[in-house]
Amino acid sequence: MELLVTYDVNTETEEGKRRLRRVAHVCEGFGQRVQKSVFECKLSEGDVERLIHRLVKEADLEQDSLRLYRLREPRRKYLTVLGREVPFELDGPLTL
Repeated sequence: MELLVTYDVNTETEEGKRRLRRVAHVCEGFGQRVQKSVFECKLSEGDVERLIHRLVKEADLEQDSLRLYRLREPRRKYLTVLGREVPFELDGPLTL
């Protein structure tokens, strides 16, 4: 399934800045960044569960906001990009 993962991490403290880096690192392992705090991912149901588990482990759910949206497939059919498009391919190999 294809997901859009977004996050807003409270970075008012040094710990918050560290959480932001850790949350971003987790997302980088599952998808491709399309904006600063937005990732598009193509995952199996098991990978979705692993992603959620890792995000919950790294974030402070009292201070941070994590949102996962399931995208209608095929994504390209329902996607409109205005402005600069970030080139990427969800079906290709993910390089870290």
